[in-house]
Amino acid sequence: MSIARFLGLDILAEQYAYTSDSITGYTSAAKIPDKWVSTTCGYCSVGCGMFIGVKDGRAVSVRGHDDHKTNFGKLCPKGLAEHYTLEAENRARYPLLRRKHGFERIGWDDALEIMVRKFRQVQDQYGPESLGVISTGQLVTEEFYTLGKLVQLGFGTRNYCGNTTLCMATAVAGYKRSFGSDGPPGSYEDLETADVIFLIGANIAENHPILFQRLETNPDKMLIVADPRVTKTAMRADLFLPLKPRSDLALVNGIAHILVKIGLIDRDYIGHHTTGFAEFETFIEKYTPEYASQITGLDLEQIYKTALAIGHAKAAFLGWTMGVNHSSKGTETVNAIINLSLLTGNIGRAGAAPFSITGQCNAMGTRESGFTSSLPGYRKFESEADRNELAALWNIDAARIPATRGLAYPDIIEAAVAHKIRALWVLGTNPIVSYPNIDVLRQALYDLEFFVVQDGFHPTPTSELADLVLPAAIWGEKEGTYTNSERRVNKANKAVEPPCEARSDMHVFLGLAEKLGCRDELFPGWTGPRDAFEEWKRVSAGRLCDYSGMSYELIEEFGGVQWPYPAGSPAPSTTRLYSDGNFQTPDGKAKIWCVDWEPFPEQPDAGFPLILNTGRTVEHWHTRTKTANVPILEQMSPRAWVEMNPRDARRLGLRPQDKVDVTSRRGAVHRVELRITETVAPGQGLHAFHFVEWNVNQVTQSAFDPISREPNYKQCAVRVAKSGV
Repeated sequence: MSIARFLGLDILAEQYAYTSDSITGYTSAAKIPDKWVSTTCGYCSVGCGMFIGVKDGRAVSVRGHDDHKTNFGKLCPKGLAEHYTLEAENRARYPLLRRKHGFERIGWDDALEIMVRKFRQVQDQYGPESLGVISTGQLVTEEFYTLGKLVQLGFGTRNYCGNTTLCMATAVAGYKRSFGSDGPPGSYEDLETADVIFLIGANIAENHPILFQRLETNPDKMLIVADPRVTKTAMRADLFLPLKPRSDLALVNGIAHILVKIGLIDRDYIGHHTTGFAEFETFIEKYTPEYASQITGLDLEQIYKTALAIGHAKAAFLGWTMGVNHSSKGTETVNAIINLSLLTGNIGRAGAAPFSITGQCNAMGTRESGFTSSLPGYRKFESEADRNELAALWNIDAARIPATRGLAYPDIIEAAVAHKIRALWVLGTNPIVSYPNIDVLRQALYDLEFFVVQDGFHPTPTSELADLVLPAAIWGEKEGTYTNSERRVNKANKAVEPPCEARSDMHVFLGLAEKLGCRDELFPGWTGPRDAFEEWKRVSAGRLCDYSGMSYELIEEFGGVQWPYPAGSPAPSTTRLYSDGNFQTPDGKAKIWCVDWEPFPEQPDAGFPLILNTGRTVEHWHTRTKTANVPILEQMSPRAWVEMNPRDARRLGLRPQDKVDVTSRRGAVHRVELRITETVAPGQGLHAFHFVEWNVNQVTQSAFDPISREPNYKQCAVRVAKSGV
């Protein structure tokens, strides 16, 4: 400290100066940028348009993009503070190799050479599929497309999946089973035009606040919310359905029963555009309102009101998020929700859609192009015609393209425990915090022969276990596209340079291809994301997710462009899928599924009497890798908590803000702050999942949807007791 500062003569006037700006108004002079760079938010799937303010080569501020078709200038708390992530203390800056004494900084050439050599040694000894790769939902689409080709055709392993399996695989599988293809059929505009909006397990007021604001602009809607907890979204509902945990499938089947029985279905639409109704009509007879009421705990009146509202709606929007997806019956619940849309003809029209609200900023991009659960362009591994088409586009032998998908995320972990996966590459995700029943994951990682983590942040709980850490550029430091939940392709732009020696993921992938000797074959002449985008346009042409008419310039000009957008299309406008009633199935018809409710896997008992749910808060993102290092967000929500009903708290002798231990059959979370609230029903609890310090995945279970392989993060049986001193 200077003498002048010590004496109070230096009041840091320059540092704390305020001035007027033509765009931001009266504000801190330090936050007025030299330029604004347009981009798209890198957090959730809403896909908000925004600008990054750059001053002297640093990101100093952000603001919403007033003309963007998604958010019209609005941002949530995370978006408003996103620029702080670029200079977070825990940014990964250099390639690091583990030695006996700890991590040692190495050069990029050595890092890529070591990675390729170690992976090849493992594959030579144990077979090509002894290598597993787990990606993220936060790369740009161009990087996902490049990574898929590199993994499947370069490294030659099928065992490649993404952490999107932890959040969106259920919606993907449900769409595929009902419609023949992935792809949300509706648009955000539907929230503004639907006369009935039915949200199931979707707390969008807190998790997707910009979408909730769009919903709130609809003056004529009836909002129905089904959730075990009185969420912020439920508080705004016209009709709230406080159903028992994991009884959503029974509720939806009960609604379908009423619609069929009283004739509030569109038999003309069903006859022309669906299959399976005759079988379904017989199957649904057992889901009487009384039976549904018994399972869900809802009054008959609540179930009838919901069914009648949907049946009489001019346009019904049926939306869901993780409350449905995080379930071992999730895919079938999605199929049941879609059934309601098909039975009533609520699809392909303004306001009418079965709509999954995605998790990560580019979960859609990896679903379209990533080469994990399907071939690029929603092609099928099992289709010889699809494989031949890709082989011709890529000028390779079709035999190199897998005829079946490899292991899904949880199966890669189980294979590592069984010593079938011997090397693992994890990109842009933090499974030591996010994976269920994490002791299984820890065992898998400890048994690996070589473990690589590629991330924009280090140390993280996962990167600390790696043999090799590759530092990656993040949002704001690279160019490409994100696709949001309504299939809108948005532009992400580079505003600043990545820190120190961090590189874009695209740069890393092309460097690895060079080391593997396949760069010229798989990525001929490529130097960056535009090359990948141009090839992806050709690969997607004629497919449901057709990008062929897009360009970076067009996307920027129109505030995002929804697919499909074939070459030669007119100016972009709002699109919906299946408006013509033709689906991506062999016969062109959607399938109505008969799916039965079952109790959730782990029922409470005397030893573990409470049903624990998991959830999130608006201030944080996933495992707090980003947001824990943004002071304004961390200060608003610095610690985890568990919610409990007052009746349970009285029975256990607990008081608000007590420190409690939450224990399941697998493990325990210690010294969690207790919140006592009527928003949680007796016999239930809710635990925030962002926090490694109080990691709820110490207690969650290894139960997975058999179709999508998504984890059943919710409904585990626990006991809660006051922590010891």
